[in-house]
Amino acid sequence: MRMKSALICAVGLCLVAATRVAAAPPSDPCTLPPGLHDELSKKYPGTHVVSLEDLSKNDKQSFQKDHGRRCPGLARVNFYGDSKPTWAVVLIAGESPKRKAELVVARQAGDGWETRSLEITDGTPVVWREGPGKYNDLDGKKTIRATRPTIVFAGYGSWSILYAWTGKEVEKVQLSD
Repeated sequence: MRMKSALICAVGLCLVAATRVAAAPPSDPCTLPPGLHDELSKKYPGTHVVSLEDLSKNDKQSFQKDHGRRCPGLARVNFYGDSKPTWAVVLIAGESPKRKAELVVARQAGDGWETRSLEITDGTPVVWREGPGKYNDLDGKKTIRATRPTIVFAGYGSWSILYAWTGKEVEKVQLSD
């Protein structure tokens, strides 16, 4: 009888725990992985990751239409093709219209993070990943044949740039202007 009571109690506790996990609010899609927030705060003081609240009403609607509930300033991407945790991050500082934005690629390396700045611009751009493939620039003069996932950095209604790792360096093409 004691064994049966203990089993019923254990099953009950498991059900309560499962219900609490299922009922937990969804996590913020703009939350950085452990350690990365501290690293970026040290290297890029006074900045924060672009969130939906930072976008204009039209840009927010466009981003959500294309990317759902993802974070507009954060994209996980196997950019270097080595399967190490790697993120494309858009950091912003200042207030509109004099806001500065920087696209940073951060890859976990041992206990820390390696970061690389790819671009600095004005405004509040967004980021997402695209798959490997053939990408032509706006004028059709430059082509990138990406063998790894790529990063797209875009100012809605204005411009977009694609970045690809060649195995030796980062190449970019202007997709729209």
